[in-house]
Amino acid sequence: MQHRLRSSSRPVATLTVPTVELRDALVDSSPNIDVVHWDLGSEPEATARGTIDAVVLPYGGGADPGPALASVPNLTLVQTQSTGYDGVPALVSSGTAIATAAGVHAAATAELAVGLAIASLRGIDVAVRNQQRGVWKSHRYAGLADRRVLLVGVGGIGVEIQRRLEPFEVVLTRVGSTARDDASGHVHASSALAALAPHHDVIIVITPLSDATRGLISREILAAMPDGALLVNVARGAVVDTDALTQEVAAGRLRAAIDVVDPEPLPPDHLLWKQEGAIITPHVGGNTGAFWPRIVRLLDQQIRLLGEGGAPVNLVQAGPWAEV
Repeated sequence: MQHRLRSSSRPVATLTVPTVELRDALVDSSPNIDVVHWDLGSEPEATARGTIDAVVLPYGGGADPGPALASVPNLTLVQTQSTGYDGVPALVSSGTAIATAAGVHAAATAELAVGLAIASLRGIDVAVRNQQRGVWKSHRYAGLADRRVLLVGVGGIGVEIQRRLEPFEVVLTRVGSTARDDASGHVHASSALAALAPHHDVIIVITPLSDATRGLISREILAAMPDGALLVNVARGAVVDTDALTQEVAAGRLRAAIDVVDPEPLPPDHLLWKQEGAIITPHVGGNTGAFWPRIVRLLDQQIRLLGEGGAPVNLVQAGPWAEV
C-alpha cells in the first residue's frame, strides 16, 4: 500500500534512538533529521530542531515505554526494532504512525525455528544432558526428513522458514489467516487447524499475536496432535495455551521447542522448565550477529526517507501518512 502525506510539510525533524551506538551509526543519515540519544528512562539529548517527532523503541523489552511516549506532545512516529508490535498501538494515538523492523529478524528467526526442530527431533538436547553425565547412549530419533510439518504463519518469517525447510525434504502444509493459493501452492485457513493437527508430526508457529491469534494453538489443537509430535513456537508466547502445552509435555505425550512463552519470562519454578521433552530458549529468535547491521540499514533507510519528506517503510499504523 502506498501512503502519502495529508500535507506537503515534512513531519519529522528529530528522531531519538535508545543507544549511543545507534546514534553514532545514524547521525549522518540525513542532513534534515536530528538523530539524538534517548533511552526513554532519562532526559533526551538536546536537539537543534526543537521538539521530538519520532522515537525508536529499545530492543528486547525492558521498562514500559508508555510514560516516555506520553511525554512527547506531538509524536509523529514510533519505530520498533522488532517484527512484532503488540502493545504499541495502545501507547499512542491513532494519529501516530507505527513502523516495525519487519525483515530485520527474518533470517535469524527462521534459522532458530529450524534449529529448534532439528535439536528436538535428533535428540541433541538429550545428548547434551548425557554429555554432562559422561553417558554414551545411542538412540534412533525421528529426524526432520520425511516429517509432516504444519507451518502456522505465512508472512515474511514464515516464507523464510519455508525456504529453509525445503532442503530437509519435509512434507509441508501451510496455514494462514484465510484460505488462498499462492505461488507455492495452497494455504489453509486457521479454522482448519483442528482438522490438520492430527496428520502432522511437527507444528511450527510464526503467526503474529493479535486478538485473532491469541490462544490459537489451544488445548483442543494440542490434544489433536499425534502422540510424540513436536510444537515449535518462535512467534509470541500467548499464541499457545501454555498451561495446556505444559500438561501435554509433562505427560510425555508431546514435545516442545519454544523461544517464546506466556508468561515471559517463564517463572523459575514453572513446571515446563523441568521437562525433558522441552527445549526453551529465552526469546532470542532475532538476536544474532545479523541484527546490528540489518537494524542499522533499516533505520538509515527510514531516516533518509523521512528527511526527504517521504513515508517510512513497514508502516502498520499510518498516522500522518494515511491515505486521503
